[in-house]
Amino acid sequence: MRFELFVAARYLRAKRRQAVVGAITAISIVGVAVGVASLIVALAITTGMRRDLQDRLLSSTAHVELMRTLNDGIKDWRPLVERLRHLPHVTAAAPGLYEPVLVARGTLSGGAMLKGIVPSEEQTVSNLFSNLKEGSAAPLSQPEEANGTNAAVPPIVIGYELADTLDAHVGSAVMVISPQGELTPYGLVPKYQPFRIVGIFHSGFYEYDSGYGFIRLKDAQRLFGEPDLISVISFKVDDLNHADRIGHEIEAAAGPGFQTTNWMEQNRELFRALKLEQVVTFIVIGLIVCVAALNILIALTMMVMEKTKDIAVLMSLGVEPGQVRRIFLMQGFLISLVGTALGLALGYALSWLGGHYQFIHLPADVYSIDYLPFAPRLIDGVIVTAVSLGVSLLATIYPSSSAARVLPAEALRYE
Repeated sequence: MRFELFVAARYLRAKRRQAVVGAITAISIVGVAVGVASLIVALAITTGMRRDLQDRLLSSTAHVELMRTLNDGIKDWRPLVERLRHLPHVTAAAPGLYEPVLVARGTLSGGAMLKGIVPSEEQTVSNLFSNLKEGSAAPLSQPEEANGTNAAVPPIVIGYELADTLDAHVGSAVMVISPQGELTPYGLVPKYQPFRIVGIFHSGFYEYDSGYGFIRLKDAQRLFGEPDLISVISFKVDDLNHADRIGHEIEAAAGPGFQTTNWMEQNRELFRALKLEQVVTFIVIGLIVCVAALNILIALTMMVMEKTKDIAVLMSLGVEPGQVRRIFLMQGFLISLVGTALGLALGYALSWLGGHYQFIHLPADVYSIDYLPFAPRLIDGVIVTAVSLGVSLLATIYPSSSAARVLPAEALRYE
């Protein structure tokens, strides 16, 4: 063991003539531990929020969507879908027809984005139907004549929050009202169509659970008065991080009059806000570590005052000022190291418990997800450790320099 480290460790373990120095040292260790643990937990939460939102978005929506520039629908879509499905980096494609509607059940109603789909193809680009809370999406795959007595009442799958708003369950009948009405001598009359709920999905993402419904493509075309027309082609790609580049390739392959959007463009502001929140959280909670560093500065300053005679004796025995400086630098480093190690252990333990048991629930209509996710990362621990040790070492510069400037003759004059 180096001489400086040996003396620094002895000073920390030795009994204090002034109890307040030992108390401040203990408070410094606790302060560093609390600051580091808080940073680990806060970064785990912000990372978990981003990860969960991204995962739920990608499981609920397509990676890339193609539509007409003038939003006038896509005609002759079958050969186009088949051709684009075989493009490089495209793993699946599905047609769809979107329209906003009002869904009503008795006196209760709620707005929704209704999408007409081909279920066998839609399931290749979205995982919403794998999160069914009640019922089954199988009736959407059945042809109209297979529904027997219910042929006049087509099936619909809606989100959990929308079903709760309507107080509806599987088997309930709802009325779908489309603004794409029919022109009559009395003006534009909205179109009404009863549907029977066959499934209720729960993605955990409030926007989808409260405002999305799915019906068969043929039923949607009939309801919206769009014979053999679709509004969008959804794609799943093999590289999420390059969805924008792949989208441009799809757009070029589709020809003029088409444009694409991707999951990054649709949610750019959301993820930008989460990134900003992570930075602000790191700065604000990092102030706890700065306060702990001030405690280290105070503790070492008082320790230098307490050990002035010992420093003078060491220097009179030949210890150089630089070695004295390193003794107190290492004291501050040891305090920070112990506090950082305790904080890392506490922070990762709390993050694991929070992620495993999901005991903190959130209002889904505010935060889009219904529980607080934790996703601790190793890189966060490395960054927090570097910041904690760096700030603490900065706090040791003044007291260690003061110790190195002690004059042995002056310190021992009255001893």
